[in-house]
Amino acid sequence: MNAIWIFLVSSIGYLVAYHTYGRFLAQKIFKIDPNAQVPSKELADGNEFVSSERQVMFGHHFTSIAGTGPIVGPAIGIIWGWGPALVWVFLGAILMGAVHDFGVLMLSVRHQGASIAQVAGEWATPRVRSLFFMVIFLALLIVMAIFGLVIAIIFKQFPQSVWAVWGEIPIAILFGTWILKQKRVSLGVGTLLGVGALYVLVALGAMVPFEMPSIAGIPATGVWTIILLAYAYIASVLPVGTLLQPRDFLNAWQLYVALGAIIIGMIVTAFGPGLPMVAPVLALSPAGAPPLWPFLFITVACGAISGFHSLVCSGTSSKQIASEADVQYIGYGSMVTEGLLAVVVLIAVGAGIGLSYTSADGQILQGTAAWYAHYGSWSASAGLGSKLTAVVIGFANMMASIGISEKMGVAIVGVFIASFAGTTLDSATRVQRYMISEYFATTGIKWGQNKWVATGIAVITALLLAFSSGPNGAGALLLWPMFGAINQLLAALALLVLTLYLQSKGGRAYWVTGLPCLLLTVLTVWACTLNQVTFWQSQSVLLILINGNILALSLLMILEMASIFRKRAKLAHEQVRQ
Repeated sequence: MNAIWIFLVSSIGYLVAYHTYGRFLAQKIFKIDPNAQVPSKELADGNEFVSSERQVMFGHHFTSIAGTGPIVGPAIGIIWGWGPALVWVFLGAILMGAVHDFGVLMLSVRHQGASIAQVAGEWATPRVRSLFFMVIFLALLIVMAIFGLVIAIIFKQFPQSVWAVWGEIPIAILFGTWILKQKRVSLGVGTLLGVGALYVLVALGAMVPFEMPSIAGIPATGVWTIILLAYAYIASVLPVGTLLQPRDFLNAWQLYVALGAIIIGMIVTAFGPGLPMVAPVLALSPAGAPPLWPFLFITVACGAISGFHSLVCSGTSSKQIASEADVQYIGYGSMVTEGLLAVVVLIAVGAGIGLSYTSADGQILQGTAAWYAHYGSWSASAGLGSKLTAVVIGFANMMASIGISEKMGVAIVGVFIASFAGTTLDSATRVQRYMISEYFATTGIKWGQNKWVATGIAVITALLLAFSSGPNGAGALLLWPMFGAINQLLAALALLVLTLYLQSKGGRAYWVTGLPCLLLTVLTVWACTLNQVTFWQSQSVLLILINGNILALSLLMILEMASIFRKRAKLAHEQVRQ
């Protein structure tokens, strides 16, 4: 099959879903009120609660939720065939992921920007809230440590990306001050200037790559991890309008330009030499791979649904929404856009890689031979670097058809991936600070609510995890095998809170979140249990303890919230009978 038809049908499908199911959620399920008071205006402080234009918010929110999830996930999940991965990304994003993101964002906006854990305490019990805090803290701890390492690996593997990623910081601060706050020029002109400056730095990186040396016996990845987490500390305590928001907005436009070049390259290739899918449609038993059920659904995570999104929706975004009327555009719209990105990645690793691939022994391969050289077995494509390599090769091959050199193509894609990961690290650190502050607020401990202290706890714990296995900063990778399942379990818990909220409104509206919640709960508990068995067999004590604790905490929450749902349903039924 020519990959262009997959892209076109998916694009149209996501657009139709936004204007039909997204509108149904907005008007019939959550009954959006454009005139309702929102936290960004009611609690405006110029620091965390900042009313923002919807275009700016879309850029901030989209880049924060996306990260490398919709890139790495599909690049792994395609080993079971592009068919199952595509179906999950397409239907999962429309019926589950976008519903999850829209709902949590709406719920937090209506609860003064409170986190999903705080909201759970209101619609369930204080015990559920405390358990939720524990699960979220552990999940964000892993996210911070992993994404710090992910960017470090990208900088080491693609040194062409360094100048643009770091140069973006002063550009974003100037953009936030002169354009968003002082409005010296229009947003359109400012965006053109800011993105133009970024691409000058991309070109500089292609010509003069920067390679970090080892310092004091610490390898380059370890040095970058320290620098990145130190930066995340500073970014987390600054007002959102100073760095976080303008950086994410410019990141989004830089990513749109890069994605546009990739898509144009895809179209030119497809209608020129051709762009056939060289990956198999279905591969039920790839060599060495775990079973498709349930692992596909936790591997291809962010492109379909992600629990991390609930933390961004109820962490930073709900505090900046200017009107309830913007929630569909930002919540539902960002998720289906991320789904489309995941489709483009599937095409890159399922078709683009077949245009040209250099094997380990130097052979230039094409077609199915190229795909199987990289994806012949689970171990052959193992490792984060391998996944990123497949994506970069696929993207660069497609962009070559429009005259972009391999050197420039690698620089563009390297910045593309590193920027996504960087915005996620920023947001994760800020959200972790919120979680820690909120938790200490429930205990009455004042010093823990201080943003400097809370951020310090967030960053120091992430550093300890990152360096737990040595100076290379790769300690978080020890926890990577369980991250996908925990991330999706978090999404199931958020959907359960949404279901309780909708149930309280009467009627049957809760089924729009209840059915996705049921399916995802079964899949993720199943996956976490299988992981626990694997960890036990391999005697991985750390993984056994953390995965076991999170699974136990989550099961307690599920049972308690399910009991509340059942009691309310029974009461409603009795009232109807009377």
